[in-house]
Amino acid sequence: MERLTGLDAGFVYMETPTLHMHTLKIGVLDPSTVPGGYTFERFREELGKRLHLLPPFRRRLVTVPFGLHHPVWIDDPDFEIDAHIRSRALPAPGGQREIDAAIADIAGSQLRRDRPLWEITVLEGAADGRIVFVGKIHHSLADGVAAAELLANVMTTDPDELEPVEEGADWVGEPVPGRWRLAVDAIVARLRQLLSLPRLLRRTARGVRAVVRRRKEADVSPPVPIRDAPTTSFNSSLGARRAFATTTLSLDEMKTVKSALGATVNDVLLALVAGSLRRYLADRDELPDVPLVAGVPVSTNQPEGIRRLGGNKVSNMFTVLPVQLADPVERVEAIHEMTVAAKEVHNLLGADMLADWSEFTPGKPYAWFMRRYSHHDLADRHAPPINLVVSNVPGPREPLFIAGGRLDGLYSVGPILDGIGLNVTAWSYLDQVNVGVLGSRPQVEDPWAITEGLHASLGELLEITRARTAG
Repeated sequence: MERLTGLDAGFVYMETPTLHMHTLKIGVLDPSTVPGGYTFERFREELGKRLHLLPPFRRRLVTVPFGLHHPVWIDDPDFEIDAHIRSRALPAPGGQREIDAAIADIAGSQLRRDRPLWEITVLEGAADGRIVFVGKIHHSLADGVAAAELLANVMTTDPDELEPVEEGADWVGEPVPGRWRLAVDAIVARLRQLLSLPRLLRRTARGVRAVVRRRKEADVSPPVPIRDAPTTSFNSSLGARRAFATTTLSLDEMKTVKSALGATVNDVLLALVAGSLRRYLADRDELPDVPLVAGVPVSTNQPEGIRRLGGNKVSNMFTVLPVQLADPVERVEAIHEMTVAAKEVHNLLGADMLADWSEFTPGKPYAWFMRRYSHHDLADRHAPPINLVVSNVPGPREPLFIAGGRLDGLYSVGPILDGIGLNVTAWSYLDQVNVGVLGSRPQVEDPWAITEGLHASLGELLEITRARTAG
């Protein structure tokens, strides 16, 4: 039995019938490289062999009586792998649009709480013969870094390494703890937790004072949520339906732009999103004359070399997407300047500040508020906290194999929230930057317009930077 951290539990509390707190992890397999060939039955068998390498996949939630503390994880005594995997045939012609539409449909339903919070849908019938694995994983199980480690745990960089490490003794679940034990443990843990509150209050006060001083003295300061975010068509209450699109960018081309303009790869990604959304919003006659505000997840992971196979170690910083600027180079420069400032503010507050305060989240009141907020469409009655989330997760630089089959592509996308109805997530693999765009229908009917705009924006920047180099 293991208690969820406040950060992990928060992703459970905030879920509603229209706000789904799962992430999507999408792998594309070339079945022609699989020794002996691919079948769904073989996939089930191979996944079963590797479940001991995916510890969160056999844990389920147990809530604490009266919401006295955060829920706990237990190894599910009733675990059945067949409850978590299924296959689905793509409609003709089985192209990328049909794949993305099927993934959007998968994204639009919640995971059941009475079993481990994940499922995998295998999409078969793609026009090019490839197999698409769509993993739906609740955010409370793993963030992007932990998900990447889980993936690395079940895959190899050697196509000849077919069999996983043996599990050893047969796995068995643990009994569901009784209500009395859950309640007593929760009360004891809460009392211990209160001892840390005075220190956290002092640290928070120091951090806030430092940020206030910096804002007074600095020429550039990060945007303030709610105050600085304009309203767009994707900043409204969510429905249950989702829109989804994918695309692949060249990492080498993004690095070319980065080096020419003295920015970072993440700055370039943000600039591509800004350029794409400038076109997208202008086409819909809703281009604002101020920047969009983007939330950028920031890993607070342990020191390098320590692998984490579950949970969340993440905070957020806020930056701008200057869609009001016509010059693409000016957009990169403005983003770079702002992200430097945002990192400074984030460090002044402390990378773990969000996680530390989330430990005190009152679960039942928070969950009740989120359900009422969602049910009454309250996000439509005030300015959005931010406009969208843009996430960049570094992935494997070597090709990955499972049971000898080569993984051709790897995509991811995080959740969208009421009032923040757009998520753009990049997950690099080899020399590719694979991008997933998730929105809510009907607010975002054409997510492919956004992915196409990323390529147009990259083309603009490449043309400019190459001209500078040639000159």
